[in-house]
Amino acid sequence: MMTTDCFALMGSMGWMGWLMPLAVLLLLGLGIASLAKYLFTSHRSREDRS
Repeated sequence: MMTTDCFALMGSMGWMGWLMPLAVLLLLGLGIASLAKYLFTSHRSREDRS
C-alpha cells in the first residue's frame, strides 16, 4: 500500500516527482561512497608516510 501511494504521488507530480527521489538517492550514494573511500584510504596513506 505504501509503494502504490508513493508511485501515485510521483505520477501526479510529473517529471519532477521522478527526478527528485532519484537525485536524493544519487547524492546519498555519492556521499556514502566518498565516506567509504575517505575511511579506507586515510589509514593507508598515514601508514605510508611513517
